[in-house]
Amino acid sequence: MLLALLFVAAGVNHFVSPEPYVAIVPRFLPRPELLVLLSGIAEVLGGIGILLRRTRRAAAVGLIVLLVAVFPANVHGALYGMNVGGSAVPAWLLWMRLPLQAVLIAWVWWVGIARREEAQ
Repeated sequence: MLLALLFVAAGVNHFVSPEPYVAIVPRFLPRPELLVLLSGIAEVLGGIGILLRRTRRAAAVGLIVLLVAVFPANVHGALYGMNVGGSAVPAWLLWMRLPLQAVLIAWVWWVGIARREEAQ
């Protein structure tokens, strides 16, 4: 499932290349490195959980909460910029990421909650 792969890959990237994520954590939040680590773990577990019928709904709820929780970091990145591999991410891409959060939330809800309710 593409959605699961997206979240697992994004979560793993938090461990492989944490610097860009740490850089966009708003300054008012404590321990950005820990927050990036925890969000990476949540993405990996959520991605795996969405694959399993028994955990799909809980994983979907968790991923939706995560997407809402990381939204301030995405706003911070759009406002102040983000570097990946020493290169600045284009501003238009950072701003496009904001409405993409709503698309991801809808996709997670559809896969993990709506389709399950239809099947019952």
